[in-house]
Amino acid sequence: MSIRFPTWIPTWTGAVALALALGGCASLLPEDTARKLMGSPQATVRDTFGAPTETYQLADGTQRWIYSKQPYGFEVYAADFDASGRLTNYRQMLTESEIYTARPGVWTKQDVLQRWGAPREPIQYYSLMKREAWSYRMYLPGYVPAHFSIYFDDNGVLDRTMIIQDMRGADRSRR
Repeated sequence: MSIRFPTWIPTWTGAVALALALGGCASLLPEDTARKLMGSPQATVRDTFGAPTETYQLADGTQRWIYSKQPYGFEVYAADFDASGRLTNYRQMLTESEIYTARPGVWTKQDVLQRWGAPREPIQYYSLMKREAWSYRMYLPGYVPAHFSIYFDDNGVLDRTMIIQDMRGADRSRR
């Protein structure tokens, strides 16, 4: 006597495997996946990438969703939506070109939050400098681990930024 399996099992198993593989691609290559979603509504972006870690309503009427991989990851992605809720841009925010847009003496903590999201590393206060420091982990070109630090004066205005190469590399166990 032979055992016969229903014919739908291989098809269903294949569909599940395909869905898992495509979901993995969205998390491994989010910018490539997002390019295919340009013009899509927020619900489609949420279905693809999940819930954002933060959302911000920007002054121009658009909305930004932050997808932070901090503190253990090196990425912060921003999904920008127009006033009608359609995806217009999706990019990695912790790049040198994005960092160099910071405007010391002009930006406030709110501007930084809208750009890179809240820091996931502990916030430091340096009393001799009278500066609060926020830090984000990032990669320099060539996948060199680094820390991007932002310093605010006591009025909450951006004072300076700094990128410091992490000589210990990405291994956090050596603290």
